[in-house]
Amino acid sequence: MIAATNAFDVDTALALFAIDTMIDDPSTGHRFEGRAGVRDYVERFFVGYHTVTRILSLEEMGANRARLRVDFTGGFGHEIGHLDLTIDAAGLITRIDADLE
Repeated sequence: MIAATNAFDVDTALALFAIDTMIDDPSTGHRFEGRAGVRDYVERFFVGYHTVTRILSLEEMGANRARLRVDFTGGFGHEIGHLDLTIDAAGLITRIDADLE
């Protein structure tokens, strides 16, 4: 996902998400549901702000969950945040809980 969003490749990023996925990102004030919501999120906050993400750390939280601590840079400046990812048995992302530190 990080490689796809860093390349501003919306379609490749979308292919990594389950159809009924959800992204909850309080820093944006929004919850994004389904692939249409993911497209909006990626286009608005990654492509739109030219956001580049760098992974600072990765913590496994069980068989299908992980927490990434990430460094975001882009047109908004610089932020550090967390992405808590949940994946399904097919390896598709079903949920991301995102927030800034």
